[in-house]
Amino acid sequence: MTIESHIMLQRKQKNISRLGKRISTSVDIIGRYERDAMMPFIEVIIKIADILDISIDYLVGKTNLVLDQATLKRLEDINALAPDAKIYILEHIDMTIRDFKNKTAYSR
Repeated sequence: MTIESHIMLQRKQKNISRLGKRISTSVDIIGRYERDAMMPFIEVIIKIADILDISIDYLVGKTNLVLDQATLKRLEDINALAPDAKIYILEHIDMTIRDFKNKTAYSR
């Protein structure tokens, strides 16, 4: 997916009908972004990502992983920890994911 489809998909999923007004532009401009007739400037991309509560990486197609701001904040908090604390938390996350996958696999 590319920026135009990500804008449209997230706008529709979050039922945001006045995106243009919220970023101080027209509905026509948003339509051009969504049709890939025009590429938004980085400042506009930042505003759109903030309003849609998604990462810029997802919006521009660098990843297909939709991360909301709360999840990004958690990851930033983990990243800011001392290396040994970071490893400890990531190992616990890995164990939890493994246990969840095993539980799901055995429940079928």
